[in-house]
Amino acid sequence: MYVEREASMGEPTSQERRNAEQNDRRILGNVVQCDGARATISAYADDVDGAVTGLWTVGKMISINLGVTRTVGLVYAIGKSDRAWSNEGQNAIEVSIELIGEVRDGAEPGAKPIFDRGITAYPHIGAVAHRIRSRDLQAVYDLAGRHSITIGSLAQDEAIDAHIAIDDTLARHFAIVGTTGVGKSTAVSLLLRKSIAARPDLRILILDPHNEFAASLPEYCVKVDSKTLDLPFWMFKLEEFAEVLFRGRETEPEEIDALRDLIPLAKNLYRNPASGAYLRRGSDALTADTPVPYRIADLLKQIDERMGMLESKNDRPTLKSLKTRIESAAADPRYRFMFNSRLIEDTIHETIGNIFRVPHHGRPVTCFEMAGMPSEVVNSVCSVLARLAFDLALWSEGKLQLLFLCEEAHRYMPADARLGFAPTRHALSRIAKEGRKYGCYLGVVTQRPGELDPTILSQCSTFFAMRLANEQDQAIIRSAIADSSASTLAFLSSMGQREAIAFGEGVATTMRLKFERLPAHLLPGTAKREEEAASRPGEVDLVAIVERLRNVPKPQSQAMAFAEAVDSGRQAGDPDYRKPPAAARVQADEDFDTRYGLKPATFGLRPQND
Repeated sequence: MYVEREASMGEPTSQERRNAEQNDRRILGNVVQCDGARATISAYADDVDGAVTGLWTVGKMISINLGVTRTVGLVYAIGKSDRAWSNEGQNAIEVSIELIGEVRDGAEPGAKPIFDRGITAYPHIGAVAHRIRSRDLQAVYDLAGRHSITIGSLAQDEAIDAHIAIDDTLARHFAIVGTTGVGKSTAVSLLLRKSIAARPDLRILILDPHNEFAASLPEYCVKVDSKTLDLPFWMFKLEEFAEVLFRGRETEPEEIDALRDLIPLAKNLYRNPASGAYLRRGSDALTADTPVPYRIADLLKQIDERMGMLESKNDRPTLKSLKTRIESAAADPRYRFMFNSRLIEDTIHETIGNIFRVPHHGRPVTCFEMAGMPSEVVNSVCSVLARLAFDLALWSEGKLQLLFLCEEAHRYMPADARLGFAPTRHALSRIAKEGRKYGCYLGVVTQRPGELDPTILSQCSTFFAMRLANEQDQAIIRSAIADSSASTLAFLSSMGQREAIAFGEGVATTMRLKFERLPAHLLPGTAKREEEAASRPGEVDLVAIVERLRNVPKPQSQAMAFAEAVDSGRQAGDPDYRKPPAAARVQADEDFDTRYGLKPATFGLRPQND
């Protein structure tokens, strides 16, 4: 962008001021055609001496003087009508511009110029086009006093900072789109850092499928992965629990109906151990979706009792299949985070506090690392987290401000309704549609906006569009931008690294910017790449790879947990229940194998009398 920098803050004289000492280089051309959205300017590509000036290039802003106001336009095409170049004289060219708005000087002397996106007076034929002034350019992107942060500089003029209104960007949701390798993750990391500095009360939960954000936010972040995640199975709704049991396959309606009936019985047994199979009815009755603890052992016991009933003879194959599914899931090491706890206790406060950082203790960001986790686990857990995020914001009455950031969002919210996991889609749609009313915000990051649910994308009011090569993806972004800035998207396929086109509620007008450069050690994925580079010279450790592939814990060196004696009068989960006294534990002797439990030769045999 060519700009003229002025020392004075006001505009005391007309823009057309000229005298003998001033040259005419600011006068670039004259308007020869204009309609409601675009105009054409006649100019010359070279000066009177035949030297090519290069003053006209695509992407630059110009101003057209109309006396009281100055119309601002963006150059989107240039060319010669005869497609021929002459070295004998000046070469006339036609410049096509898109009208963006108009700038007028303030009423008081020395006041800043004011920019309006609408146009009250269109350029007349012969109006003079100038290079835009620095103060006018700043007025175009001025946020009019809104709470803002600086995320980079203008691509037209790197001396001018690029600002976004952080409150509007967060509250009305935002999306960052761009093809692989253009710097989306770096832009996300930069935005998060700036947002935390501007909004210290903000909590952030990142769905991180590539395990790269924890290293880029080391002072703000708490990392949660499959080994450290503690999300008990009883916090899952019925649909989410069924996704785990059926491993992403089509569910069986009969088995789901059985679960809907039996899970409330198991929850009632946990709350009232002496009540038996009696289930209370009324306004405070438990359902399969109520986040109340229960024991898998009680659920299996209810299935066994149902199979033993005479009237359930026809349902026995269904109940047997359901029991097998539950036992298989509980024994699967991939679901250790759900079923690992030996004591079923009401730990919902601790679980939610750890995940959503309440209190945050100076670390308001949680990175949920999902690399290597099976898809059915990811679907269920993301659904639970999104649902809890909205409910927490809702019932906190605005006291909890939470940003739910979805990296690779097309995995959770695909455009095809037959793909993905329906509860996850519903939970994220609820945040997108209603979350801003309660302080729950949504951030969407994807490289394929064409594969993203259009309902989710339409709820994002601020876009950061980086380089996109796919025509379908470009069409999606083109449909979201205002008509007065449509030509700006012509640059989508050719923008450089760290460049983006920002438009929507978070900016004053469509803005092409370049993000700030982060230090090398804070770039997402840098630590992971350094570890890979350090381990590359050595040989491949196939044993370690197979152990990670199996994901099976090593045998314990102490007595197995199920060998402990437990008081039958109390049940796990009772308020006074913790662990049996040390004296009541089974002592290891020659008949006890510390690797696998009791030896087969003595297991189940009656003790012999001396």
